[in-house]
Amino acid sequence: MMKIQTSSSFDQEKVLEIITSFDQSGKTYWEKRNTIKVFDSGQGKWNVKSFQVPHLINRFAYKYVRKSKARRSFEHAEVLLRKGILTPTPIAYVEYSNIVGLTNSFYVSENLEYDFNFEKVIEPNFPDRENVLKQFARFTFQLHENKIHHFDHSKGNTLMCVKEDGLYDFYLIDLNRMRFEEMSYEMRIDNFNRLSLTEDMIEIIGKEYASLIGKNPKEVTNDIRKSCQKFYEYTLRKSRWKKRIGRN
Repeated sequence: MMKIQTSSSFDQEKVLEIITSFDQSGKTYWEKRNTIKVFDSGQGKWNVKSFQVPHLINRFAYKYVRKSKARRSFEHAEVLLRKGILTPTPIAYVEYSNIVGLTNSFYVSENLEYDFNFEKVIEPNFPDRENVLKQFARFTFQLHENKIHHFDHSKGNTLMCVKEDGLYDFYLIDLNRMRFEEMSYEMRIDNFNRLSLTEDMIEIIGKEYASLIGKNPKEVTNDIRKSCQKFYEYTLRKSRWKKRIGRN
């Protein structure tokens, strides 16, 4: 059984043509648990994300209980754009399933020719670094004010395009783990802890974010620092546990 949903301006047949040729064609951009390929659609370049086949319980859940990652990515992208948050244009999602549950699923979006991602800004000599970090703090504030809680707000999931006059556009990606809800102060602070922030980055972002929410810069900076340290210690414990049980 196959289900497809496309944005109104895109052709279902072209989407299905690319999806059915996914294993044999396209240029691989990322291949780990999920696979991302870039295709020339004849209507521009498209990114196609093939999600890993879920285990049996999630196969059942993604068909009968909750939305698949592909569907959530598509629907979340549409919500972001309505709220004025940039993300690569959503084109379609496609799901394949049988009586047991979901088997394969795909999210299709327009390919974005971006200049760099947030991970590059971690480099201490990155050009215009302080300005980029301040604008990133404002971008994150914009997310929070729009009740966008992006659980994967990490160093690889914000793409940046250089504009004129020292300005940047920020595009959010990897959208399936997201909730639209009021953001408390604690939730906002914790939303910075997956970004692999260095001490000087915490200082710059903390001061800028504090000015936007009307709080003491030292308090906000210190709270971000503590949240980052707590998350680092958690990931370290998790990594050690995986090694003990033989999981990489």
